[in-house]
Amino acid sequence: MNNSKGIHVYNEIGKLKTVLLHRPGNEIENLIPKYLKRLLFDDIAYLTQAQKEHDKFSKILTENGVEVLYLTDLINEALIDNKVRKSFIYDFFNEVKITSKNLRNTLMKYLNNMSSTELVRTLISGIKVEAVPSLKNKSLADMVREKVEYPFYLDPIPNLYFQRDPFASIGSGISLNVMSTPTRRRETLFAHYIFKYHPRFKEVIKWYERTYEFPIEGGDILVLSPKILAIGISQRTTPEAIEIIASRLFKSNESFETVLAFDIPRTRAYMHLDTVFTMVDYEQFTIHPGIEKPLNVYSIRKSNKNDLYIKFEQSKLSDILKKYLNLSEVNLIRCGGGDYIAAGREQWSDGSNTLAISPGVVVCYDRNYVTNQVLRQNGIKVLEIPSYELSRGRGGPRCMSMPIIREDI
Repeated sequence: MNNSKGIHVYNEIGKLKTVLLHRPGNEIENLIPKYLKRLLFDDIAYLTQAQKEHDKFSKILTENGVEVLYLTDLINEALIDNKVRKSFIYDFFNEVKITSKNLRNTLMKYLNNMSSTELVRTLISGIKVEAVPSLKNKSLADMVREKVEYPFYLDPIPNLYFQRDPFASIGSGISLNVMSTPTRRRETLFAHYIFKYHPRFKEVIKWYERTYEFPIEGGDILVLSPKILAIGISQRTTPEAIEIIASRLFKSNESFETVLAFDIPRTRAYMHLDTVFTMVDYEQFTIHPGIEKPLNVYSIRKSNKNDLYIKFEQSKLSDILKKYLNLSEVNLIRCGGGDYIAAGREQWSDGSNTLAISPGVVVCYDRNYVTNQVLRQNGIKVLEIPSYELSRGRGGPRCMSMPIIREDI
C-alpha cells in the first residue's frame, strides 16, 4: 500500500498513483422499475456482470501501477471507535428523516448486532422493512408509514459506485460536496467520516463542506493545471458553490490562480462537465460536439481587494483552453467522431467520460467503439473495460473513480 497521506491532485493527466473506488453491491439488486426515478437510475443492472466489469476496471488500474482503495475498506477503518460508529448510524437516520424514536431504537438494535463490514454493506444496500423485527408500541408516525407500504426503511444507494461526485480532490484538499438531490446526500456521509476519522486522511483541508447551502458535485470539477480549475455550472452545481470554493482556494497557500466556470446545458445527457469534456493528454481533450460552439465561460480570479474578480468570456472551448493553459495548439477529439448519430449514442454511454491514468493513456468503456477508435487515431492509448451493465448507471470510468494522488506534470 502507498504510505503517502492525504490528497495530491494538481492536474487531470499526471500518472495516477492512488484512486478511490466503490465496487457495486446489493444496492443494485434493490432497484425495481417502480422506484428508478426516485433513485436516479434509468435501468436495472445485472449485479454479477456489473461486478465482473468493475473488477476488470480495478485490475487494469492495478496493472498500471495504481493503488486502488475501496470506500467500504476506508469507512470500516474510520469506524473502529464505537462512539464514531454510533454517530455514523444516527447521521444516516437524520439524513433520511427517521423521526420516530421507536423506529430509530429498533433499527439501532438491528444494526448493532452486525460486524462493521456487514453494517456498512447494509447501510449502502438499504434496509428492508421485512428484515427488521416488527415495531411495538407504535407511534402515529409509525402507523402512517406502514400504510404507505414502501419496502424500505432506508433506501439503497445505487449511485455510490460513481465515486467522482460525493467529494472532489483539489490540490492538497477536497470539496466535501452538497449533492443536488436528496437521494444522493447520504453518499457524502462516507467521505465526511473518512476525512474526519481515518488516520490517513483526517488532516486533509476542506474547500467546501456538506453542511453548506448550495449544491455542487465532483463530476463538474476538473483540475486542469496547478493554476487552473474548471467547474461546470450544471444541472447539479450552482454558481454560488463555485464562488465559495474559489474564495477558499485563493485565501489558501494553494497555487490556483483562476477558476473557469463553464455554463453547460441543464439536461440529463449533459449531467456534469466531465460527461461532455475530459482531458486526455497535454494538448488533447475529448468533447461532446454539442459544447464546441461558443460557450458562456466566467473567469474568476483574486482581486487586489482580496475578493473575487469575475469576468464573462464568451468564446470557443479551444480558445479558452489555449488562453488559460498557455497552449499553442488544442486538439478537441469529438465523441462519436463528430457524427451526429454516433455522438448522440455514445454520449449517452459516456463516450467523453475518460479516465486518464497518465498523459495520453486513458480508460474507456468498450461499447463506445467509434470514439475509442478516433482517440487511437489521435495517438491516445485506450484501455477498454467491458460496459454491458456498468453503463446503465449513466456514468463512465471518470465518474466511477476519485483520484487521491497524481504525479505532477
